[in-house]
Amino acid sequence: MISTTDMTYQTNIHFIQGIITSMKNVVPLQITNSFPKRLEHSVVVDYGVSIELIGDMKGKLVMTGDVAVFSAIGQSMFGMPLEGEMLDSFIGELGNMIAGSFSTILVEYGVTTDITTPFVIKEHIVLAEFDKGMQVPLSFQDTGDMDIYLLLD
Repeated sequence: MISTTDMTYQTNIHFIQGIITSMKNVVPLQITNSFPKRLEHSVVVDYGVSIELIGDMKGKLVMTGDVAVFSAIGQSMFGMPLEGEMLDSFIGELGNMIAGSFSTILVEYGVTTDITTPFVIKEHIVLAEFDKGMQVPLSFQDTGDMDIYLLLD
């Protein structure tokens, strides 16, 4: 198992690059990322999806953004606007695709993980129970911004 105290800068870079690569492999929009940030505090989420990572790496992969951003991503992938229950279902599935791709990439670095069922977040919650966390700010061309958090236990 990967201990959060054993994580080196190089390991963090591989994890962050894996998250960015996963997003670029799944979402058919031009994506730019800002420099990842180490978290020193809790994460506030109003809308998004959380998926637990189990196995060699334990923690959560959390994607947050405005409803409009998730809807636009869905429209880019399916050619039609998504809203209501369809949008909620899509957000969970998007989380599955990103986390699954991330887990596959981690195998290249000798880290075996599995993912749990996604939890769609539609109300204000605070995530504070993690040992180490990284935030990856993403911007989708002509669509908006999203943050992905890797929160390790």
